[in-house]
Amino acid sequence: MSSSIRISNETKRKLELVKREDETYDELLARLATTEKDIEERGGFADDGVVEDMARARKDLNESLKDRSDRQQ
Repeated sequence: MSSSIRISNETKRKLELVKREDETYDELLARLATTEKDIEERGGFADDGVVEDMARARKDLNESLKDRSDRQQ
């Protein structure tokens, strides 16, 4: 089953910046929508600092994408 969602051109440009070359948009959105619970279930062996490190990395990535997007406008 497929669905369609409407997004702005700006949002599409941002998604294109983080989309991997061999990745479908469905795979991209699934990757971006991964929750902390999903991570914990997959990596139960990881130490407590991993979640914080990943949150920090995600914040850095979001800031980087915003900077790139701002420069393109």
